[in-house]
Amino acid sequence: MSTLHVLSHSPFADTRLTSCLRVLGAADAVLLSGDAVYALRRGSAPMHALEAKKASLTLFVLEEDLLARDLPLPDWAQSVDYPSFVELSIRYDKVNTWL
Repeated sequence: MSTLHVLSHSPFADTRLTSCLRVLGAADAVLLSGDAVYALRRGSAPMHALEAKKASLTLFVLEEDLLARDLPLPDWAQSVDYPSFVELSIRYDKVNTWL
């Protein structure tokens, strides 16, 4: 069963991203939204954690939040808009929002 893991909190405020990356299954994906996109700051520990998993990680980033924070999108991640976010929610068997 596949799960879309949705993160929206800053990775510098707590350990949600670290916990999420630890429990990812092979068919799972991660969607960064809101302040979670700060994980993509170059040279940061969260970015290093994502890069370490990039070979097996399916990473989506909400484009609006990425642009609002003026962060670059890694070439191994995919930006999505809100309609695409809805499509992802349907494509995966479950959606786990890390509140």
